Amino acid sequence: MGKESDASAMEIDDSKQNVSDQIDNRKFSIDVLRLLKSSQMQHGLRFGDYTRYRRYCTARLRRLYKSLKFTHGRGKYSKRAITAATVTEVRFLHVVLYTAERAWSHAMEKRQLPDGPNARQRIYLIGRLRKAVKWATLFAELCAIKGDSRTSLEAEAYASYMRGNLLFEQDQNWDVALKSFKSARAVYEELGKYGDLENQVLCRERVEELEPSIRYCLHKIGESNLQTSDLMHIGEMEGPALDLFRAKLEAVMAEARSQQAASMTEFHWLGHKFPISNAKIRVSILKAQELEKDLHGPTADSLPAEKKLVIFDKIFGAYHEARSCIRNDLVTAGNSEKMKDDLSGLDKAIGAVLGQRTIERNQLLVNIAKSKLSKFRDDKNEKVTKPEELVRLYDLLLQNAADLTDLISSGRDRKPEELAFEEECAFKSLAFRAERCFYLAKSYGSAGKRTEAYVLYCRAGTLAHDALQKLQSLNTADQQVVMKELKMLYEDCRSNSCIEHAMGIIEEEKAPENLSKKISTISLSGADKKLEKYLTERLDTYVSAVGDSTTKGVPRIEAFPPPFEAIPRNPIVLDLAYNAIEFPSLENRMKKDRKGFISRLWR
Repeated sequence: MGKESDASAMEIDDSKQNVSDQIDNRKFSIDVLRLLKSSQMQHGLRFGDYTRYRRYCTARLRRLYKSLKFTHGRGKYSKRAITAATVTEVRFLHVVLYTAERAWSHAMEKRQLPDGPNARQRIYLIGRLRKAVKWATLFAELCAIKGDSRTSLEAEAYASYMRGNLLFEQDQNWDVALKSFKSARAVYEELGKYGDLENQVLCRERVEELEPSIRYCLHKIGESNLQTSDLMHIGEMEGPALDLFRAKLEAVMAEARSQQAASMTEFHWLGHKFPISNAKIRVSILKAQELEKDLHGPTADSLPAEKKLVIFDKIFGAYHEARSCIRNDLVTAGNSEKMKDDLSGLDKAIGAVLGQRTIERNQLLVNIAKSKLSKFRDDKNEKVTKPEELVRLYDLLLQNAADLTDLISSGRDRKPEELAFEEECAFKSLAFRAERCFYLAKSYGSAGKRTEAYVLYCRAGTLAHDALQKLQSLNTADQQVVMKELKMLYEDCRSNSCIEHAMGIIEEEKAPENLSKKISTISLSGADKKLEKYLTERLDTYVSAVGDSTTKGVPRIEAFPPPFEAIPRNPIVLDLAYNAIEFPSLENRMKKDRKGFISRLWR
């Protein structure tokens, strides 16, 4: 009996040991790229907010530590390392992954400071990137032991990507950085061939995000013939993986502009030449001029409207920065009249260029609004533009043209180029007035005011005809295009004025008939008015008490305020016999106070 019990005990111990070995040898699976993309898009990186994402990673780590009961002591910190023996469930791997993400997002937060990181902040930034590489490497090592083959492969790609980011920021070991980025790209290319459609799309996006960094590393090594314009086009791509590349590219472009600005000594505008002595002003003007080439270059027609608006905002920022530097120089110019005149002229010239770009931007907004004016659109969720919105935009254009004309005509000793430009501004103002009058007439027509619409269409046609006459005496670059638009506007004014005239006559002819119909349906007693029941009065029939969403009817749920109702109350008792009763005297039954002799004296 003793031997049998020992044998059974040994079998139980062996079975327990086998179960524990099976638990220790479990392989965990993490879809690393999908998990990170979901977290990043939902917690700030959709809008480039790295602070919000870092705070999310911190909160996520706190929740993981508490749920795993893997806290680091109370009061005094006691370090607890995560090793392969510690990883008994998949949340331990999440701890390592989100720690790496927190360090990376903190580094990117420092990278996106308004004026860029200074020397101390850059040291801290590189330290955080080193921390991210350390945790990403640990994550790859743990996944190689505790994860399945796909998880291990994704973890290796993630660690390679972090290693490449560190070297990319340090501006050294470009060949090692290139090797790391290529390794990550190769893994994501292979993973993109398998799995569901969402996984393939994510892997393809990550490959596209890694491509600019690889090309830039090749450019730095000298194995690529990339031009500056090619780098700018690469930097226009979107994605969190490209933020470091864009920051690096901006630094390179700023350095190139500084070198190019050394040869820029004058600013030419309408026959005037203004000297530029401040290097910051030269760099800002060069930046704006490079952006203007994208708007007026051969590839401008292929750019979407949203991209053009972004470029306009950057141009305005560059010119405003130049003007602020000019005004600072004016304050410190002292008593030098020549320097003050040059700076004032340069400020006026840049202000005029800003006015021109503002008019171009508002014209782009007008074109976008005109494309949405028609009611027949493919996208049903797209908002329809009302004529009143176009009237408001043309008011802005008229104000911009008036401000630009005032700025041009404010100087002395004006040159022929300035006079020609002033005439061009006057023509634009006339064309804008015609367009504004046309859409104002449309607004009145949609409101049923036929007389006002007819008069405004006639006025718009007159203004368009005057603009055509004025255009023939000008020599503008896009004269044929503008003439075609004005002719189309003139024809639209004529056709719409005829339509409004006809509609007005029809409505006037039908007015007596419509009036007689309305009068014939009037009832003085109000018996024809149908009283609708409330919801509580017709619970046996299903009729909507709220009404259709397209109508403006009042919901018939219950009358509010509720009507007054008669209710019973306590009876009022009037005792009429009380005042007529004579009650007997009770003085003989009342207790009398006994008083002494002394009290009688003082009574």
